[in-house]
Amino acid sequence: MNPHIFHLTALHRRLDEAVRREARRRGGDPFRVLRLKKLKLAVKDRLASLMRRPVRAR
Repeated sequence: MNPHIFHLTALHRRLDEAVRREARRRGGDPFRVLRLKKLKLAVKDRLASLMRRPVRAR
């Protein structure tokens, strides 16, 4: 697996955990949840674009 893709996948997982944690927290900040979700979506879009790219032969 490409190290860049691995890093983005790990970041996406951490953001997902942070969204869940903040949403469960009593008195959680809805704007923080929104920001985390936007970051998570940006990472997901970047991963999708990397997966669509053709693999270059070395």
